[in-house]
Amino acid sequence: METLDHDSNVLVVGASGGIGAALVEQLLAGSSARRVWAATRTPDSPRLTALREAYGERCMPLAVDILDEASIAAMAATLRADQPRLHLLINAFGLLHDEAQGIWPEKRVESISAEGMLTSYRVNTLAPALIARECLGLLNHSQRAVFASLSARVGSIGDNRLGGWYAYRTSKAAQNMLTRDLAIECTRRARRVICLALHPGTTRTDLSEPFQARVPEGKLFTPAFAAGKLLARIDAATTADNGGFYAWDGAPIPW
Repeated sequence: METLDHDSNVLVVGASGGIGAALVEQLLAGSSARRVWAATRTPDSPRLTALREAYGERCMPLAVDILDEASIAAMAATLRADQPRLHLLINAFGLLHDEAQGIWPEKRVESISAEGMLTSYRVNTLAPALIARECLGLLNHSQRAVFASLSARVGSIGDNRLGGWYAYRTSKAAQNMLTRDLAIECTRRARRVICLALHPGTTRTDLSEPFQARVPEGKLFTPAFAAGKLLARIDAATTADNGGFYAWDGAPIPW
């Protein structure tokens, strides 16, 4: 990435997921960033351990529980103690289904579960909000910085033609509003920060696994492909894109 030089610091939250891990790998291999923080509940995973061994202190696995407010605050404190500036923060996590908790995309309004809705909101909306609260100060400096969250096209109100998937759609729509709200605030107090909502396309990960058979040929992406496209969009972003919602190919998505 051309916008990340040897003094740049990056944070990827959700770094053990399919897209998150691919983002960490490509940021390490394709940029000269000083440090890539890989935040996840499993910082000692084999994939991150291998990257740590290959890249040394450029790759910094970091423990965080995105459902724990104190854990998010501790993550930000660790970053501040090391280097009080971030140049890129990517929220690379999301919840669509969880068999253990009985969460599944709803086809009918009768299938809505209060617990499922609240859990989806906590992961897809509240976690990015708390991360923004704790990390905006790290992004707010004299250089360009980007706050990007992986959203989903189904979170678009204007593009919703099929209905259903109440918990996921509404929590992602709320996440989009958070991104837009933060972007407006940044124009007043953090003018070098660019806030983006990004749709990675349908990617071969655990999140999409139950639905992959229905994806048209050529539209199911590998995590590496999706990560590369997302990083290219982030790299090209200017302050004119602040508050935008974009697909993996750079095309704008209606709110």
